Amino acid sequence: MTMTASQNLQPSGLYTQDQRSRRDRTVWTTVQGILAPLQFLVFLVSLVLVIRYMVTGLGYEIMTLSIIAKTLLLYLIMITGAIWEKVVFGQWLFAPAFFWEDVVSFGVIALHSLYLYGLIQGAIPADTLVLIILAAYATYVVNAGQFLWKLRAARLQMEAAS
Repeated sequence: MTMTASQNLQPSGLYTQDQRSRRDRTVWTTVQGILAPLQFLVFLVSLVLVIRYMVTGLGYEIMTLSIIAKTLLLYLIMITGAIWEKVVFGQWLFAPAFFWEDVVSFGVIALHSLYLYGLIQGAIPADTLVLIILAAYATYVVNAGQFLWKLRAARLQMEAAS
C-alpha cells in the first residue's frame, strides 16, 4: 500500500489531513471537549478551597473532597486522552504532536497521585499535602496552557488550510 504525502508526513502544522479527519470524526474529541472545561471548573473551586484552608485553617474535609474530585477527573481525562491519541495519531501516548503535553501531564498525575497516596496512607502531614497539591495545581495550569496553545495552533492551521 502506497501512502500519499499527506498521509505519511507531518506538515508544519499540528495535524495531517487524515489525522484532522479522524479527530473530527471520533467521539473522543467531544469527550475531551467536555471533560477539559469540567476539570478546569473543579480545579478553580478546589483552588479556592485550598487557599481558604491555608488562610483560615477551616474546611479541610471539603478541600480534600474537591482535590479527590479533581484527581479523579484528571485520571479520567488522561485515559480518554490516550484513547483519543490512539484514534487520531495511532499511538496511545507521546504522539509527536502532543509529546511535551503528555510529559507534563505525567508530572501532574504523579503529583496528584502522591497527594492521594499521602492522604490514604496518612504518611504525609496535612500541611505538606497542601504544598504537594499546590505544586500539582501549578503544574496543571502549565499543562492546561500547553493544550490551549495547541488548540489555538490547530485552529490557525485550519484557517490557513481554508
